[in-house]
Amino acid sequence: MELNPERLYYSISEVAEMLGTSQSQIRFWEKEFSMLKPKKNKKGNRQFTPDDIRLLKTIHHLVKDQGYTLQGANDKLKSDHRLEKKRIDVIDTLKNLKSFLEELKEGID
Repeated sequence: MELNPERLYYSISEVAEMLGTSQSQIRFWEKEFSMLKPKKNKKGNRQFTPDDIRLLKTIHHLVKDQGYTLQGANDKLKSDHRLEKKRIDVIDTLKNLKSFLEELKEGID
């Protein structure tokens, strides 16, 4: 699932699917990373903005892919959040390009 530029909010289940992680993991990260503050509706359901999702992708990358501890990831985000955000955007773009090229190759074969 990719971000739709026209959508304002995503549910926690949609975000978990995007990241390939569990909803409980996202709720845990919400407690651990003070900069992650999704909006909650009247029922208390979390509503994540595209910016929230980009932040979660960055957290996921730092913790799961790079092997940072939670404290290390927190420190990294506080010190150079913009740089990490750009890296995640580049990784996402490359993954999308790879998927496109693989589909194109399958169509040729």
